[in-house]
Amino acid sequence: MNIQKMMKQMQRMQTDMARAQADLGQKSVEASVGGGRVTVTATGGQEITSIKISKEIVDPNDVEMLQELVLSGVQQALAKSKELAAGEMGKLTQGMGLPPGMGF
Repeated sequence: MNIQKMMKQMQRMQTDMARAQADLGQKSVEASVGGGRVTVTATGGQEITSIKISKEIVDPNDVEMLQELVLSGVQQALAKSKELAAGEMGKLTQGMGLPPGMGF
């Protein structure tokens, strides 16, 4: 096993991972709930960038429903964001021969 070669691979992987993380911050995912009446957008870096709520869903007498829809939308958007990140990071670790669970 060549230690220098392995160190170069690790350095290259770190550089690639930093670049991938920066790229993820530029990508976005969207989740819609309530028949599209609440839409949440998040970046690949798990940052919520917008929440859009249709006027017809706003009911002052049923604030709880709106809260639940917003929460659900945020949770779904973050889940999609994590899936996107895992997919992108997984591309970097493919073929490296890492043991199960060591990939991203």
